[in-house]
Amino acid sequence: MFDSIGFSVYLSSFENQRSTLLRSGGGTPVFLSLHISEEFRPDYCRLSENMCRMLSGSGFRIIADVSAKTVDQFNEPDLVRLAERLGLWALRVDYGLSDDEIIEIARKMPVVLNASTVSAESAKKIASAGSLVMAMHNFYPRPETGLDDEFFRSRTRELREAGLKVLAFIPGDINLRGPIHEGLPTLERHRGLPPSSCFADLYLNFDVDGIFVGDPGISERELMRINRFFDDGVLEIPAELDEEYSSLYGRIFTCRPDSPSWMVRFAESRTYSCFGRKIAPGKCTERVPGSITIDNENYGRYSGEIQLIRSSLPADPRVNVIGKVKEGYLLIVNSIRNGERFVLTRN
Repeated sequence: MFDSIGFSVYLSSFENQRSTLLRSGGGTPVFLSLHISEEFRPDYCRLSENMCRMLSGSGFRIIADVSAKTVDQFNEPDLVRLAERLGLWALRVDYGLSDDEIIEIARKMPVVLNASTVSAESAKKIASAGSLVMAMHNFYPRPETGLDDEFFRSRTRELREAGLKVLAFIPGDINLRGPIHEGLPTLERHRGLPPSSCFADLYLNFDVDGIFVGDPGISERELMRINRFFDDGVLEIPAELDEEYSSLYGRIFTCRPDSPSWMVRFAESRTYSCFGRKIAPGKCTERVPGSITIDNENYGRYSGEIQLIRSSLPADPRVNVIGKVKEGYLLIVNSIRNGERFVLTRN
């Protein structure tokens, strides 16, 4: 549904986020909350309105987390009037609203439900009433409280079957939000991993419709990796290669359409880098997950073929280990689907 990564915006860190946001361009989705108690201050409503007007005026699609109390806080008669005033694109309705009240809002503008708490029955009823109804999974600041894969997958499938688009969060890697500062992922196993790895996992393995960075900060390099996938469909994989194979950096490869689950076979490997070369045996060690390997001359006509290893394989005198995927990025390797394009990078 979204053709770019979404950002989470916080009033307390908005000035620090402004430059990154403005470089993202119009149409970028942003998520913000209008009822974070620790951000309340005497001029909260004025500052929040200024922030929203700046974002909507720059073309951002704002999804605002609201509750029944938000209208009183901003002195408006209803949430739709508040959305018009602040330039909000969609409302994530939290607590204090009945299904009928949400349906009335959904008839007038996009609505986002809480993916963890809405019942399938309510989700289906609301989705049938609105032109665009979505469900957003929560992010989880406290370690050990994020969702497990099974619940996330089954809940996402259930909501999509009910007619909703589904959104989720990945953690940032800089300026992690306090007070815990341990990332804001939806899936617990994403905590502490690079954002681009988590993005690839959610996008390719879990069938979500939109992904947001939960923390206020993401490094420029990680954002570039994610944007490259949106722009040209190429997954970047940071790797460490033996120097004699450094020519493999920056070349776009394709995962062979018949690659097995335990390895990624480089469709172009012999043509790109090693065709016609005699590959002598060397470093024929155990192939642990993340290993980058090349078949040597002992493999006959397969000599020169390159693989990314996803599951542990034993040492083989016909296979040289020539590098490895950098720590934290194996999740991208495990997300590559057959036919997918990817590139190895130095950083």
